[in-house]
Parts: sequence; C-alpha cells; structure tokens
Amino acid sequence: MTKADLKDFLDAKVQEYNHPKFLEDDPLQVPHRFSKKEDIEISGFLTATIAWGNRKSIINNATKLMGLLDNAPYDFVLNHSENDLEKLVPFVHRTFNGFDLGYFVTSLKNIYTNHGGLENVFTQYQTVDSMQGAIFHFKEVFFELEHEQRTTKHISDPNKGSAAKRINMFLRWMVRDNSTGVDFGLWRGIDPAKLSCPLDVHSGNVARKLKLLERKQNDAKALQELDKSLRKLDATDPVKYDFALFGLGVFEKF
Repeated sequence: MTKADLKDFLDAKVQEYNHPKFLEDDPLQVPHRFSKKEDIEISGFLTATIAWGNRKSIINNATKLMGLLDNAPYDFVLNHSENDLEKLVPFVHRTFNGFDLGYFVTSLKNIYTNHGGLENVFTQYQTVDSMQGAIFHFKEVFFELEHEQRTTKHISDPNKGSAAKRINMFLRWMVRDNSTGVDFGLWRGIDPAKLSCPLDVHSGNVARKLKLLERKQNDAKALQELDKSLRKLDATDPVKYDFALFGLGVFEKF
C-alpha cells in the first residue's frame, strides 16, 4: 500500500467512525450529557480517568460516578463539604476507588479555584509541538495537595515512559473540533496539531500492521513514533486517525 493509498484508506475510516453513532457505545457519551463547559470538562476528565477495561462497564461506572456528584459535577467540585466526600467512598472501578475519587474531587476544586481550571493548566504548559510536557506539569499541579501515594498511579506521566493514553484521549475530546458532533472543540487555545493518539492495545496493533509503528511496547517512545507517522498523513489534525485505528481494531478486528 502506497502512502497515498494508506491515507485514503484511513481518511475513509475516519469519516466512518467520527460520527455521532460512535457515541452509542463509547464513554465519550457521558460528557455529552452536559451542556455547561465546566461540567463537560470535569465529567470528561473523570470518565477518561476510569476508561480502561470493558467499555460497557466504563460507561456504567462513569454514569454512577456522575450520580454521586449529583449530576452537577462542577457545582459538586466547587461546593462539596467533607461530609459530601463520604458518600463517594463506596465507588470502585477496577483499581480506582472512592478514596481516589475523593482526592480527585478535592484536587479539581483546587485547580478551578487557584489555577484557572483544567483548560488553563493544560494550555499554559503546552510546548511548541506536543502536549506531553503539559501532561507532566498537569500531574505536578494535580498532586500538589496532600495525597495518598497510591492515587498518583491514576494520572500517567510521559516523563516516566507512559503513553498517557487516557489523558491524551481526554485532550482529544476537549480540543478537536465538534463539526461531526463527537469531540467538543471547547479548548481553543490548544492547536489540534499538537495532540497525540490515545495509544492502547487496539490502536497500537493496527498501527503496527499498517507500518505506522514499529516499536513493540505501547509506551512514550512508541507514541512519539506514531505521532511522527500520523503527522505525515495530516499535520493539522493527526489525532483524527484515532477513530480509524480504534475502529479497525475494536469493530473490524483488523
């Protein structure tokens, strides 16, 4: 397959999957239930945080999580009391539990109160051509309050070799344009050209079969390699190919 053929093939798959019907079985449907910017950001961030494992389970647990936040995540984050955090304790999704959730809510309050919100943190720490440095700095800000060490594993660090799949996915949701009604295009201060593909087992395996990626591990080095390949296909919106790689892997067992 020539580079031109590969681009045509993947562009067609992007069109097929970057469509509102994609939301029917995807965790991204959860933030789409909200209309207020901050509600979308917080529900998207928390949903992305628990987005590993079975997608039906992710959607069910993200829905439960929003219920625990009274289906008003921004108001809950800003105005919760210590007693309000008690009702979060029973929550669990795999290794993410109610104590982790309690810290996440507390830290989000700090970010919106003292750092200008999620968008401001990621925007101010972005570099010329990547968001990976911003993810590292975001983690520093996120854990600047007193916290249990175990909770830190729920925010990935590219500087420690992680592909940071869930945060890269969250950034795609917030930054990519909403012309198809899938991503939100809320954060205008970040250029979509800087985004990275949420690299996981599905997108990684498909990328290797299509010769977009050689490295065997799904880590930060693999992400850099995949970034380079996808930016050659579309320098302005490389992460759109997440729809193609994910769709081919999950739905077509490519």
